[in-house]
Amino acid sequence: MSGGSWSRVTASIRVSRTYPRLSRRDHTTSAFAQTPQSSRTRPAKPDVVSSSPSATATIDPHALFSAEIARIQSQLCNLLTSSHPSLTEIASYYFRHPSKQIRPLLVLLFSRATNGLGSHFPVKAWAAEHSRLREEELDAPLTRPDVLCDFNPSMPDHTASFNMPFDLHSPSRRTYPSPPSSLYPSPSSPHVPVLAHSILPTQMRLAQIVEMIHVASLLHDDVIDKSPLRRGAPSGPAAFGNKLAVLGGDFLLGRASAAISRLGSTEVVELCAGVIANLVEGEILQMSPSDLPEGASIPLASSSTSPMSGVADNVDLNALHASPSTLHPALLSERWGTYLRKTYLKTAALMAKGIRAAVVLGGCRDGEVWKEVAYAYGRNLGLAFQLVDDVLDFSSSSSLGKPGSGADLRLGLATGPVLYAAEEYPELEVMIARAFDQEGDVERALTLVHASSGVARTRELALAHSDKAREVLQLLPPSDAREGLVALTERVVKRVW
Repeated sequence: MSGGSWSRVTASIRVSRTYPRLSRRDHTTSAFAQTPQSSRTRPAKPDVVSSSPSATATIDPHALFSAEIARIQSQLCNLLTSSHPSLTEIASYYFRHPSKQIRPLLVLLFSRATNGLGSHFPVKAWAAEHSRLREEELDAPLTRPDVLCDFNPSMPDHTASFNMPFDLHSPSRRTYPSPPSSLYPSPSSPHVPVLAHSILPTQMRLAQIVEMIHVASLLHDDVIDKSPLRRGAPSGPAAFGNKLAVLGGDFLLGRASAAISRLGSTEVVELCAGVIANLVEGEILQMSPSDLPEGASIPLASSSTSPMSGVADNVDLNALHASPSTLHPALLSERWGTYLRKTYLKTAALMAKGIRAAVVLGGCRDGEVWKEVAYAYGRNLGLAFQLVDDVLDFSSSSSLGKPGSGADLRLGLATGPVLYAAEEYPELEVMIARAFDQEGDVERALTLVHASSGVARTRELALAHSDKAREVLQLLPPSDAREGLVALTERVVKRVW
């Protein structure tokens, strides 16, 4: 890109709003907007019957589900207890210092915004009352309890004693009624999408599960990063030691996996398992060379081969950078590809796949657009969320529990503001290459970032993703939940927490 600038590139790209009520402004600049092509058409908005009018006032998404969030928090204790008191203590530690609960909130919002739209929702609603997917039975193990041997003091104790040899037991099987055939759509009785304005027990449990996975990743991250604080309080490793923090995270993932298996959907199992793998891959991608075994390296993500599906198609990475630059455009693209891929794996994947799983539990089948809306929204919102988090790292506030300004720099990480600043101040390149490990590197990098437009440009990049998240919501019928999702796209980019 010759002689261009951020403003000139993005000013030539406008996103029109078909539904003005969802817009922050009449036109928005976005590095991700694509020029319309004859071979690619926008999905038609499906015909949906809405059983209630859209809310006209701005909705507080947290207030909308405050009772459900409180219930999720209180019920989590039953999933976290162990026969070992110390393990119970570390597993529940971060839940006693809760964050804004954005991940379970997203699951609840998308569940209510889409329940009734999927063609199998009548079957799911029936199962919530007549099968093992009832709230009362979601904790019941699929495997015989004396075989499962899950020592949970909050659950009935049916584990087998170790005081004597284990006897052979006669097999048993519990049966449940099958859904009436009339609940399934047919050519003579097609499904008519009508919002149910409800949340199923499995979706409530999923909201707990995504938070358990998130908290497990925080425990592991704080060990890796040697973080002394988390949410203004001593971190798990600082309070309990590294060994117990790692084991507590592992325990949370184990309990979450058992809960996932009881939701009755193999697709949801696959999505959640993929999230756990993504979190590990993202952490490896973020590791500095000094953290890797001798001779090992982390390949940069190529924009043409990135496994982060959709990046090469939807993002012109070269358009994100000002000119001139001391780096070859291909290296710039690879560096940003790696950064955005890592951001997706560590943050956006859980949001995107979590709410996609919620829509699956609501009866959305392959070929129905609701799953795609959920994933696109969650992916864009998640990227925007982390980009703003990277911006906040350059503020003087310690409210996030980070050790002051520039915490990522001290970990050797070059985030969006630094990558942008390096285009204006080439001396940052050598510091990025050595992961800011020489005396004075962090302080000098902070000075250069604050002197550059890196922070402002990263916020604009976050804004582009949040705009896209809001845009895909146009496919959903009006509801208070949809308005809550719209409000989140605003709050994520304006947040200071």
